[in-house]
Amino acid sequence: MPERRVLHPPLHPPEAFRNPDEAVDKLCVLYDEAVRFLQQSFVDADGIHERPVRYRAYYPQIRVEVLSHRRIDSRLSFGRVGAPGLYSTTITQPQLFRRYLTEQIGLFVGNYDAAIEVASSNVAIPVQFALEQVAADDLVDPADGWGEAIRNHFDMPDLAIINDDVVNGLTRRSESGELPLALFPAPRVDYSLARLRHYTATHYRHFQPLVLFTNYQHYVEAFEEYARNALADESSDYCCLVTPGNQELTDPSGAIAPPARAPQMPAYHLKRRNGNGITLLNIGVGPSNAKTATDHVAVLRSNVWLMLGHCAGLRGGQHLGDYVLAHAYLRRDQVLDEDLPVWVPVPALAEVQKAVENAVGRITSSKGYELKTVMRTGTVASVDNRNWELRASEGLTRQLSQSRAIALDMESATIAANGFRFRIPYGTLLCVSDKPLHGELKLPGMASRFYKTQVERHLLIGIKALESLREMPQEYLHSRKLRSFSETAFR
Repeated sequence: MPERRVLHPPLHPPEAFRNPDEAVDKLCVLYDEAVRFLQQSFVDADGIHERPVRYRAYYPQIRVEVLSHRRIDSRLSFGRVGAPGLYSTTITQPQLFRRYLTEQIGLFVGNYDAAIEVASSNVAIPVQFALEQVAADDLVDPADGWGEAIRNHFDMPDLAIINDDVVNGLTRRSESGELPLALFPAPRVDYSLARLRHYTATHYRHFQPLVLFTNYQHYVEAFEEYARNALADESSDYCCLVTPGNQELTDPSGAIAPPARAPQMPAYHLKRRNGNGITLLNIGVGPSNAKTATDHVAVLRSNVWLMLGHCAGLRGGQHLGDYVLAHAYLRRDQVLDEDLPVWVPVPALAEVQKAVENAVGRITSSKGYELKTVMRTGTVASVDNRNWELRASEGLTRQLSQSRAIALDMESATIAANGFRFRIPYGTLLCVSDKPLHGELKLPGMASRFYKTQVERHLLIGIKALESLREMPQEYLHSRKLRSFSETAFR
């Protein structure tokens, strides 16, 4: 069979920029040109099964050379590199990430007085990731046999480069000797963007930088009610609620239809007119779900993650409805052990802790020593066994006591650990819903009363905490605790 001829759009040589907006504009031109080429080639390619041709387009990249050491503001947790050298990263969907890219490029250029080069990379765009905007009616049906031949004419996702090596500290130089400029290369970002659409039934462009995670539908219902009230308030900056199925609600009395497909992890996005809204993601139960959700949300480079959920109170003095602010985590979830060993401490972040504590005080009208009557701080244990109570006599109770744990759930440590791993600020505020070690089990009647009286207030505390963090400059919120010895310049 003759060798396949490779068709591709024009390859762009490096062009230097000192203006971040101009650099992002150029990234958009290169990316849009590459994606349009793949989209049109795919639509036109039906019936070419045996033609010796291959269609390929490349991600754009940014590249910079740091010539010497430079003293950078030591208070910053990002915008700096550890040593002189060549640094680069591939970029996808630059328009989606415009604010982030402009911020990061601008900080780097200012710190190092170095121009950013924008060019075509040598990393091919998988055709699946380029088909976001192609109408379903324009796509061919894989059942006709063409689907089996796609890989012969287009590039497919390559798991050899879709990984978390940089995030996990396995930084490697590229073939040309360059070090990574960002935590996620373009194929890894595209992979997670596609997963987010699948799991949440909402488009990734709706995700907001302030993220609430929960494991109960009751919080979704309370969030929708809060959003409707905010939309009805003329003084509110919130302007739209996006629900699964990408339904955009601007009328506070408008109806929300159930999506055609019930998503595994439904997401709800409360947008503001000037950005920085709040996303609520119902991840369901268990550490596996928590890892899955945060693995993918991480590529959006959120400003903060906050877990709101229920927990088992472990101390006799706790009462149902009390709050638990996690200061430390006992990780028995196991899902992250290969990526972040259990001997790695996951620290509390002062800025998040203060915001949550202050929000609890405001909503409960408690302060100072009085606050201890409604909230306790300490270690939260997360396990992977929903029926952990049945094995509590086999050593777990001793571990919980030795760790000084005050609460137990199945998701909080996973979310915090992945926030630490992905360098995203995180926090946890739980609400005690049962006390199994003290004979107070979560039974239907008790649970119904608890949900009715506690969920709305718990959610409001979380929202107020995020709203206070929203006003904090990013260089304050993104703690240096999250950064390792050798870090990428982009947060």
